[in-house]
Amino acid sequence: MHQQQLIFNYHVFASIDELKEDDALLLHKARAATDHAYAPYSKFHVGAAAHLQNEAIVTGSNQENASYPVGICAERVLLSSASSQYPGVGINTMAIACNNLNSISNKPAAPCGICRQTIHEYEERQQFPIRLLLSGMEGEVYLIDQSAALLPLGFGSADLK
Repeated sequence: MHQQQLIFNYHVFASIDELKEDDALLLHKARAATDHAYAPYSKFHVGAAAHLQNEAIVTGSNQENASYPVGICAERVLLSSASSQYPGVGINTMAIACNNLNSISNKPAAPCGICRQTIHEYEERQQFPIRLLLSGMEGEVYLIDQSAALLPLGFGSADLK
């Protein structure tokens, strides 16, 4: 037997003001997308925005359902919209913002497991990394250089061959 180690690195910015202009704009769009969330049950609004290779920006927000847990997360809404509206166009950066109406939204929330798997597969399909910006409505912003870092030992298409 031998032991191995996985190390997770990410960048922490004190606020949106420390980001590069393009990243700040994308995060503003993700924060604005939280206004379009339908989350009457959890009161946890999530918005996502993606900067595509063709310079387009696509947004999405979470959509809950009374038949819990049939809702769909903002990240998967965004990925579905991007691949439907711009087939074959890759995503450079995805910003994800959360607005918890039950509390102060001053810290980032990472994507859930299903979204991590979906983003991982999208990244694998496009064959280049997707940068992730994570934030609340204020406070620190996390930058992850490659979404695959959120899913160590991820399951992908190669595992099905």
